Amino acid sequence: MRVRSTASATIPVLVCTLAIFLLSAMDAGMKSLVLAAGVYNIVLWRSLLATIASAVGWAVKSRVRPDKRAMRLHALRAAIIGIVLVTFFWGLARLPLAEAIGLSFIAPLFALFLAALLLGERIRAQAAWAAVLGFAGVAVIVAGQFGGAAYSPDTLPGTLSILVSAVFYGFNLVLTRKQAQIAKPIDIMFFQNLCLLIIMSLASPWLASLLPRDCWLPLVGVTALSLTGQYLMSWSYARAEAQYLISTEYTAFIWAIALGWFFFGETVSWQTLAGAGLIIASCWIAARAGLRPAQG
Repeated sequence: MRVRSTASATIPVLVCTLAIFLLSAMDAGMKSLVLAAGVYNIVLWRSLLATIASAVGWAVKSRVRPDKRAMRLHALRAAIIGIVLVTFFWGLARLPLAEAIGLSFIAPLFALFLAALLLGERIRAQAAWAAVLGFAGVAVIVAGQFGGAAYSPDTLPGTLSILVSAVFYGFNLVLTRKQAQIAKPIDIMFFQNLCLLIIMSLASPWLASLLPRDCWLPLVGVTALSLTGQYLMSWSYARAEAQYLISTEYTAFIWAIALGWFFFGETVSWQTLAGAGLIIASCWIAARAGLRPAQG
């Protein structure tokens, strides 16, 4: 049975790996756009494009209107995602791509403690030690940033912004569990993007401006990468157990190194490699702990 399960997971694992690559390429594209036009306007206009694209899918495949409970959850998660996007891409514009991605891997550990706080889940000792290891990885990366020649005044605020994003992304992971139980993926994509667009639009009288003409085509591209990556991940997780797919998340670090070098000429220090390795190991330990039944 284990051989069959592993074999049946092969295609979903490959598809999920492709999804991670597409989302990593989206991060690289967003970094260029944020540097060119600012984080607020890029997130605002990307939300508009994503809402239009997901609305077409919703109109064709679903047309199910959410009840009040589902709509409140869509709106809450959209607000959380808005914070995640703004803080992550703001920090991404100020840090090398690989360092930002490496720091963002701490999010599942925040989700672990938030699940205990909000859902009453019990934290096992193995998972707690994994969290200690993960935070040690963050410390190694940060120490490397401030001890290297590439240090700039933007390094500290960029790092803090990525860590704030990771905290809220951990909250987002907890909310995802509840949302998936009451809504279909296409409904989530449309109403969540719609709520995000409404939230981002609240500041538009003061912050919004039209993008430069040469930004629109890349923005369409990163929106397509984002929606395609999200869809492929949903497809994979619907067809294989999480234990087979979790490790694909960490290929994002490999893609970040390659994309950062190719597009931005970024190099990766040994501290970043070591710190990311510790964070990846900690998340793997925590995930393995979560696969075991609780004792008592």
